[in-house]
Amino acid sequence: MAEPPDRILLGMLTPSSNTVLEPMTTAMLENLDEVTAHFSRFEVTEITLSDRGLAQFDHDRFLEAANLLADAKCHVIAWNGTSAGWLGFDNDEELCACITEATGAPSTTSILANNDLFRRHGVSTFGLVTPYTDDVQALIIENYHKSGFHCVAERHLGISDNFSFSEITEDQVTDMCRAVAAEGAKAISIICTNMRGAILSEHLEAELGVVIYD
Repeated sequence: MAEPPDRILLGMLTPSSNTVLEPMTTAMLENLDEVTAHFSRFEVTEITLSDRGLAQFDHDRFLEAANLLADAKCHVIAWNGTSAGWLGFDNDEELCACITEATGAPSTTSILANNDLFRRHGVSTFGLVTPYTDDVQALIIENYHKSGFHCVAERHLGISDNFSFSEITEDQVTDMCRAVAAEGAKAISIICTNMRGAILSEHLEAELGVVIYD
C-alpha cells in the first residue's frame, strides 16, 4: 500500500472576480499543516444567462487554468464555483472528466460536492440562498428538482455582477438564512463561492436548528 504524500496540494479553479473563496479556503485549512490550497483564475465577471455570461464557462477556459495547476502537481483539482447550478449538473460531470483527462488529477466541483452531501445526509428538501437574478435562481431550483431535491424556500438578491457578490454583508446572508428557515427549511444550501456563508454556518446552525451547506 502506497504511503500518503507528505503534502496534500489542492488545486482550486477560481473565477477571476472572486475575492472570497481564496481567504475562506485558506482559513478552513489553517489547522491542517500538510494541506495547502493553490489557485488558478480564469475570467468570470457576470452571472447571467446571456451568450456572454454562458460563454465564460466554456470548458476550454477551465482547462487552460487547470493545466497551470497541474504544473504545481496538485493532487486534486476542484472547480470552486457554482455554474452547474444553472448549466446543469451533467456539465460539471463532463468538466471533471475533461480536467482529469488533460491533467491526470482527479477532479470535483462545489456543486457536485454539495449534491454528494445531500445524498449522504438524506436531504430531499432544502432552502436555497443565493445572490443571483430571478432567471438564474429559477434554473437552479429546476435542476435540483429534476435530481430529486426539492426547494421549499428560497431567497436571492437579484445581482448579476460577480465582484459585487463579495460585498454582500454577513448580516444580509444571515437574514436570508433566517427567512428560509422560518419557512420550514431544515437544510439550507448557500450557493455562491463569492458570498460569505461558510464563516456563518456554525452560528446559524446552532441558532436555527438547521444544517447549512456552503
